[in-house]
Amino acid sequence: MRWFLVLFVLLLVLLSCMPFLSKFGLGRLPGDLNFTVFGRRIELPFMSTILLAAVALVIARLI
Repeated sequence: MRWFLVLFVLLLVLLSCMPFLSKFGLGRLPGDLNFTVFGRRIELPFMSTILLAAVALVIARLI
């Protein structure tokens, strides 16, 4: 349950930072879903989330 909450919060933070992170190519990786529903753009950055979590894990192990 605890990991689910951590992943949910990480996904919310990532979604709120997507306009800034898209300048670096995140959000356009294979596995990221982008679609429009009723005129509203929906972005689900699954692969970007996994990539950022892996980077955070490597940084945490080095510290």
